[in-house]
Amino acid sequence: MKRFVITLLIIFIGIFSGAQEKQITALGQDSPDAAYRLFPTTNMWTFLKLNTADGRIWQVQYDVNGPNRFETYLNMVPLALGEDKRPGRFTLYPTQNIWTFILLDTINGSTWQVQWSQNKDKRAIIPIN
Repeated sequence: MKRFVITLLIIFIGIFSGAQEKQITALGQDSPDAAYRLFPTTNMWTFLKLNTADGRIWQVQYDVNGPNRFETYLNMVPLALGEDKRPGRFTLYPTQNIWTFILLDTINGSTWQVQWSQNKDKRAIIPIN
């Protein structure tokens, strides 16, 4: 009887943990092959939206009251074209600087410094050579 209960418990845990994994993946946050991913900044109102196939990035800001919601581009020039585009190719890494992320091309290793800001003149993406 004890073995039976332990076996049922192990099966239940396996099913439950598999369901949680599918739920997280469905949100696209942990799926490396998601077409778009949101990356939080240390500013609670601001996220960076990444097109993981071509490297384009947008700054997304939300607001509970409404007037300060916006989405604006950081770079609109695709960094991969045609057959080189594939979901999961690009990803972002935060740095110790609140305004700076590193964009990585996971296929060829190219990197860019990504600067986001509330000031449009301070938004940029700069190759790191």
